[in-house]
Amino acid sequence: MEKEFTIRRANRKDLSRIAEIQVFNYRLYFYPIFRSDAYYFAELSVPALMRAYESETDSLYVYDDGVVKGFIKIEGTYIARLFVEPVLQHASIGSRLLEYAMREHDANHLWALEKNEGAIRFYERHGFAVTGEKKPEEGTSEYLVLLKKKGSPAKPEANLPGEDAPALKGMNARSIPGLMETQHETDHCQQ
Repeated sequence: MEKEFTIRRANRKDLSRIAEIQVFNYRLYFYPIFRSDAYYFAELSVPALMRAYESETDSLYVYDDGVVKGFIKIEGTYIARLFVEPVLQHASIGSRLLEYAMREHDANHLWALEKNEGAIRFYERHGFAVTGEKKPEEGTSEYLVLLKKKGSPAKPEANLPGEDAPALKGMNARSIPGLMETQHETDHCQQ
């Protein structure tokens, strides 16, 4: 029998779990691509992410069934982050977070790392399509691709962040919004 769950706005008490989930996903799914020990094992840390997210809880939503198992960051209609605890991926947590974002916030676009094929497939299963637009991931030779919900306006509202994710300002972070939940479904990461 499935546990009852809620998707709710994050609060300060959730920040350590949110940061931990993101750190685990970044190391598991992005370190093999970017191979930056300095970033993934020094700069990228739970305390640093907690500090970065402190002022952004209004845009963070968590999947909570007694334990925070995943989160999504929504900026207007832009999906900036979607991550699920790696050992809990493929349990529909990412799907539920994404469906919530689309239903409650009209979320309809995101950038995903081009090499994150699992995440791209996850979003395609949920009605998103790669638009053909891509941009370089700052400071790397990798590219991000734009995915939009089918049937959404040709030009998403002016909030197409992606140069650097707001939650990681001050860190030399790689903003890979498409990672999280899509290897799960994935994560943008790997869900």
